[in-house]
Amino acid sequence: MKPIIKTVFIILAISTLSTYFINKDAIQRYENLSSNKLIDRHNEIISLKPNPKGYIAHYESEYPQHFKDLLLQKEDKYFYYHPGVNPISILNDLLGRIGLSQRHGSSTIHQQLAKNLLSNENERDIKNKILELAYAISINIWNSKQKTLDMYLNSAYFGNQLQGLNSASRGYFDLSPNMMTDEQNLQLISSLNSPTTDNPSEDNNIKKTISLSANLKININQSRLTSTQTASQNIIKYKEIKNIPLELEKYIQAEKETALTIDKDIDNKIKESIKRNIELLETQKAKNAAVIVISFPNNEIISMTGSPDPTLQKEGYQINMLEKPRQIGSTIKPFIYLKGFEKDVRPYTILEDKEYKFTLADNSPFYPKNYDYQYHGNITAHYALSNSINVPALLVLNHVGVEEFERFLEDDLAFEPHQNIKQYQLGIAMGTLEMTPKELAHIFTIFPKSGEYQNLAIIKDQNKNQRFEKPINQQIADIKYIQLINKILSDRKTGIDQFSASSSLNLPIKNYALKTGTSHDYTDSWIVGYTPDFLVAVWVGNADASETEGLSGQKGAGIIWNEIMQIMINSPYHKNTPFDFSYIKEFYQDGTISYGLPDDEYEKNKYLLKESEKLITWPQNGDIFKYDPESSIALKSEQEVDWYINDKFISHGNRYLFKAEKKDRYKITASLDDESDTIFITVD
Repeated sequence: MKPIIKTVFIILAISTLSTYFINKDAIQRYENLSSNKLIDRHNEIISLKPNPKGYIAHYESEYPQHFKDLLLQKEDKYFYYHPGVNPISILNDLLGRIGLSQRHGSSTIHQQLAKNLLSNENERDIKNKILELAYAISINIWNSKQKTLDMYLNSAYFGNQLQGLNSASRGYFDLSPNMMTDEQNLQLISSLNSPTTDNPSEDNNIKKTISLSANLKININQSRLTSTQTASQNIIKYKEIKNIPLELEKYIQAEKETALTIDKDIDNKIKESIKRNIELLETQKAKNAAVIVISFPNNEIISMTGSPDPTLQKEGYQINMLEKPRQIGSTIKPFIYLKGFEKDVRPYTILEDKEYKFTLADNSPFYPKNYDYQYHGNITAHYALSNSINVPALLVLNHVGVEEFERFLEDDLAFEPHQNIKQYQLGIAMGTLEMTPKELAHIFTIFPKSGEYQNLAIIKDQNKNQRFEKPINQQIADIKYIQLINKILSDRKTGIDQFSASSSLNLPIKNYALKTGTSHDYTDSWIVGYTPDFLVAVWVGNADASETEGLSGQKGAGIIWNEIMQIMINSPYHKNTPFDFSYIKEFYQDGTISYGLPDDEYEKNKYLLKESEKLITWPQNGDIFKYDPESSIALKSEQEVDWYINDKFISHGNRYLFKAEKKDRYKITASLDDESDTIFITVD
């Protein structure tokens, strides 16, 4: 007896172990057939990626018992009693195959589930049938009946690339499973045997449903059956869910379910705004746009748009411009002034806006120009930044030091330049530096966050987020200097000279700040605006880097930005948090208010960058002129001076036209009383 018992025990152990591993494989196959899912911060589906079969499979953890009861009445009456297979049905099937019976056995729910998981729907040979039996029995042993039913309802095919009851109910009826009527329940159940030809979008479905209701003795109202036309229209709409947003493609690859910080409702409204406005801006040769919205205090990305509509076959529409570097124009200026404030520049510091000659690292001359090609004389740093004037920004950058500012970008802001940063030099202040819209928005977060620099969050799970956003959390600027920047950027009155009183930059709230930017030849139009609660960055231009037709930051990106700010202002993300200016001191002089810090040495800071008066305002020392015996070089001064060429007196006045007799190096001197000013120029 002992050998027999031992043999039986071994057989049972092997059988049990076999069913365990078979069930484990079944569960793995089941999980692999679900669609990868992106959900927003409110658990709304953003996108479902088709599974390996090409089906949309939106799994649910539990389905209505009423639907299960109707299903079992048709498909498997003895579901709760058999061990995964129905011996009587198997016997009838075998007898039918050898011609001894006219009845063919039907598959149990367990067998149908196994068939779905093994993908044997179209290969009905004996080998596959035996394999399905093994899987059906194993599934029954290791899973509850309810779980098995739910697995079946998630894996059943309902036609039109819709797998599972959840996908089918939403696809055909635009309803969740628990909202379906009996008519709709039966429409889906009647399609299970031939889902391609009998699904609710096919004419055959109505007849099948009526027949099924009669067989099950269930009264239905035929007028409440969903028409094939309605079902077909619903499918088209539902299948849009498999269109993965261009900006989010990389996030759906990682996990079966990824919860994002995106707000789907807000994101959709923003995309509609971009699409509508870019159609208008196309008349000014701007075809592309990108937008990113960030919520504070956790730097959560609420919305990302890299293309007006990636589903359209239009130029540049399949490119995610959020990730493409572009010249950022004057949006760099707040960072230059921030570093200047750390070196005693203040909003009231006088900056002389005039023509300057700067010498670059390669000793070549650089004559910066303002956006409007005008000079404004002595102006404050506050006025210069508010009106985005180039030359004063260069003076501040020169005061800070180009190398120190480069270190600030690369070390403190962890910015990785798209080209060798050394090539920009003082041109940084002129807007030649390149960043992606996402990068620019990120570094701008230091202003609404009081100098704190934190990584962006796109995935709610912090550990998963680190795969895409490098962890950063540091204080990179003193709060008091940040407050000075916020004070200037939130002052819409001072910026009227450049941007006018009535413009897209004006909003119905007071607690917001902004900076516009325009790159060379109107190629890129930028605006970054923020409140203490959220930030909106907008880029408008062309994916091929072609010029727009005169679109500045205000006239291009500003139009879209204004609408998006209005959307955000009317959302829960707007808490009307005021800016903190507690570190700032007001200074009163000549009837005007200026802003600084309590421990300022006002007079010293005010004239910090004032140059000693020069008698010669033009030309600049070291200038080189092309020799032309018919042309003259204008010598200019603000004063009535004595002019000397190579130490020889030639004229008196504030202007003299000097005609060089030959190619040579000339010494130019201007003299007034006890003062003199000397420069050297070359005529070649």
